[in-house]
Amino acid sequence: MKAVQSIPNKIYKTDELIKEVTRLRLKNKKIVFSNGVFDIFHKGHIASLSQAAAEGDVLIIGVNSDASVKRLKGPERPINDENARALILASLVMTDAIVIFEEDTPLELIKKIMPDVLVKGGDYRIENIAGAKEVIDNGGKVVLAELVEGISTTLIIERMKNS
Repeated sequence: MKAVQSIPNKIYKTDELIKEVTRLRLKNKKIVFSNGVFDIFHKGHIASLSQAAAEGDVLIIGVNSDASVKRLKGPERPINDENARALILASLVMTDAIVIFEEDTPLELIKKIMPDVLVKGGDYRIENIAGAKEVIDNGGKVVLAELVEGISTTLIIERMKNS
């Protein structure tokens, strides 16, 4: 029997997460951070999160809030609300902590967590990743996760509209 009742315990408020990160650092855990909208979860997300998890001991995922998604993606998004998206991510075996952030980028959150490794999709350039400079300046590294060809939430939505 799996401990499914513990899934919601992986979802943190920012201040709670900062305390947890402090505790994990005392145990010399390597902290990995990634972020995104994760609106319609697909195999590309699994691939990038699996790669991120392999980079350290603890994988923290920042999830854009609903308001942030609307500002970034338009008024018809998100498809799934922030609590549903956070719960789906928390149910994954490779994730350790999920936090919803209100800003358009996770820069302030990254500065507070200061992960050892920052992971973003391979469609980004390191110099354009929020928090990359701060992580590198702090002795950490930035990793670009390989993309799964031909799949994205935007493509899924387009296919649904055209069906």
